[in-house]
Amino acid sequence: MYINIIQSNSLFKNLSKEKLEKLFNEDDLSIKKYSTNEIIYFQNEECKSFDILLSGKLVVQNLDQNGNILTITNFYPGDSFGGHLIFADNNFYPMNVISKSDSVILKMKKSLVLKLCQTDSNFLSEILRSISNKTIIISNKIHDISLKTIRACILDYLKYEYNLQNSLTLKLSMTKKEWAEKIGVHRPSLSRELMKMKREGLIDYTRKSITIKKRDILN
Repeated sequence: MYINIIQSNSLFKNLSKEKLEKLFNEDDLSIKKYSTNEIIYFQNEECKSFDILLSGKLVVQNLDQNGNILTITNFYPGDSFGGHLIFADNNFYPMNVISKSDSVILKMKKSLVLKLCQTDSNFLSEILRSISNKTIIISNKIHDISLKTIRACILDYLKYEYNLQNSLTLKLSMTKKEWAEKIGVHRPSLSRELMKMKREGLIDYTRKSITIKKRDILN
C-alpha cells in the first residue's frame, strides 16, 4: 500500500514499481508503525538502518545534563534520516527521535543501502545530498543557539512571524513549551524573558498570541 508513496521519493525515482515490489521481499527492508509520542530512537542508541518517513511527523531533540530540551529539526513524509550515522564508526544517535503523531517508517539495513548505491547512481546521489543537508541543518542549529541569548531567539521568531503574518499581533503556532524546546531552554526561562519584555513595554501576550508594541524591535 506504500509503494506509490515510496516511488514518489526522489531516492527511488529510477526504480520501477516492479523493482520496488521486489525489494519488499528482501529481509533487509521493513515497514514499522509508531504511536504519538513514542520514542523511535533513544539518545546513544545504535543506528542500524537508513529510514524514510512515509507518514506522520517526527522531531529530533537533544536532552542535556541540565534537563534542557533542544528541538533540532522536524521530519515530514518523504524525509530520510540515519544516513549520516549508518556508515559512521561511532554510529549512535546523538539525540532522541520521537514520533509527534502516528507515523509509518520504511527501514533499510546497511547491506541494502550499499546494494542500491552500487546499482543506482540516482540513489547514491540522493542519499549523499540528504546526508549533506542534514549535517548543515544540525551544524547551523547548534551554532545559532550557542551564540544567541534567549531574547535574541525570541526576536528572531517575532521577526519571522511578522513577515509571515504581516501583523503586529501574531498568532502563536506552538505552545510555550514547544517554543522553549526549539531554542533549547527551560520553559520558565522563556517565560521570564517574555515577562521582562512585557514590563519594558516591548510586547504584550496571551496564551495564543503576542502583540508587538514597539515596532523598533523588528529592526
